[in-house]
Amino acid sequence: MATAAIELKNITKRFGSKVVANHNVSLSVYKGEILSLLGENGSGKTTLMNMISGIYFPDEGQIFINGEEVVIRSPKDAFRYKIGMIHQHFKLIDVFSAAQNVVLGLKEEEKFDIKSVSNRVKEISAQYGFDIDPDKKIYEMSVSEKQTVEIIKVLYRGADILILDEPTAVLTPQETQKLFAVLRRMRDSGKAIIIITHKLHEVLSLSDKVAVLRKGEYIGTVNTAETSESELTEMMVGKKISLNINRTEPKDPTNRLEVKNLNCVSAEGIKLLDNISFTARSGEILGIAGIAGSGQKELLESIAGLQPISSGNIIYHNPKTGTADELKGRSPLQIRELGVRLSFVPEDRLGMGLVGNMDIIDNMMLRSYRKGKTIFLEKKSPKDLAERIIRDLEVVTPSAQTPVRKLSGGNVQKVLVGREIAASPTVLMAAYPVRGLDINSSYAIYNLLNQQKENGVAVVFVGEDLDVLIELCDRILVISSGKVTGIVDGRKADKAEIGLMMTGANGGDSSDK
Repeated sequence: MATAAIELKNITKRFGSKVVANHNVSLSVYKGEILSLLGENGSGKTTLMNMISGIYFPDEGQIFINGEEVVIRSPKDAFRYKIGMIHQHFKLIDVFSAAQNVVLGLKEEEKFDIKSVSNRVKEISAQYGFDIDPDKKIYEMSVSEKQTVEIIKVLYRGADILILDEPTAVLTPQETQKLFAVLRRMRDSGKAIIIITHKLHEVLSLSDKVAVLRKGEYIGTVNTAETSESELTEMMVGKKISLNINRTEPKDPTNRLEVKNLNCVSAEGIKLLDNISFTARSGEILGIAGIAGSGQKELLESIAGLQPISSGNIIYHNPKTGTADELKGRSPLQIRELGVRLSFVPEDRLGMGLVGNMDIIDNMMLRSYRKGKTIFLEKKSPKDLAERIIRDLEVVTPSAQTPVRKLSGGNVQKVLVGREIAASPTVLMAAYPVRGLDINSSYAIYNLLNQQKENGVAVVFVGEDLDVLIELCDRILVISSGKVTGIVDGRKADKAEIGLMMTGANGGDSSDK
């Protein structure tokens, strides 16, 4: 019988006396195998991998490498056992070249010969099919190239067991396919690979086996060829859930928001938005697709009055008065007082959206306190709203009085999205509303957005998962480096075509259909 490259036996990790991140987890990964690790948000996936890579130390249990028990107390120990982890957030020095970053932190008796390092990087690239220039500086690289440097970094150190945390989160479909081809070649050369991901279609297309965690406990491992999305979801959640987004045809769509030739420049003089034009219509979901940092955040902030605009127009067609109001130059409060409920779910949910030290009820009051007739604030309606959001979105919290900072990231996001939708906007802008959420909660949010559409709201949805954008949205606006590269019909959209538009490689059809 084959010996596992890495085997975990009864691993338990606690934080304090109450939080059990992993309980009694046992699983194995073999050489020449890709294992996907699945689980809801907060199920203990990253904690478990952090113990293998030496960031955390288990309270109980054993780790075996190639059949021998080992003790991993630090990342240095992990490297000694040929384990390398590629994190979601890259650890690279921008002004250094790829080759310099690869050897950063390695101790050698003699000074590094950067030429021989570059040659070794080229050898590794040729062996696995990477496309990287060893002399290129990190700040000149795309996200995909930076990820390649991180992978080469662990291979240079001799890693035979690789762990990748959400490796496709910021990649285009084309970059994802390239990465998968490389991972398959690494598997075929005998590497053991573990991938943490939320994307079930990627799990099914790439991995050989799937291990599932639920609430910190190991549920089981299945062969990928013998399972399905619905079975894996049931293993993760513990119950059957529907994975269908019910997209209806827009009813009487009318122009609600017109953005015309919008330009936005940073304080350093960098162009953030370049001549952007589009229309958001009532009773419709307009998706916005683009590689991270392409201007999605700045676009929504410009409309919400949070980002200065250098030129262009934002016209709001007020359904109550029938007037066309210019939003440019107005403060966020003035925009709201116009009756424009531009509900904004920001990327940084605690930085901009919620106050961490305040409880859920008080965070609801942030949206309603100006309506108070006296200096004393009415707490009943925010309390009712808080309890309704907790109930409807299954927010895991001891009570509505719990400080928001004590909630998990996914539960913070539910509070934020629930509050914004409860504001009854006419235009709802949602940036990454399911980021950090498990599948069950994500579909609850998609259904809420669909309900808003049914109620005649113009929904603008910025998302990272192209499959979801294509399934949920009526139209998809694609932006690259602050420019619109196309607007496509969601029902006829082609994922590969959108991927090319995201990189600016394909002009697409930029007419506003």
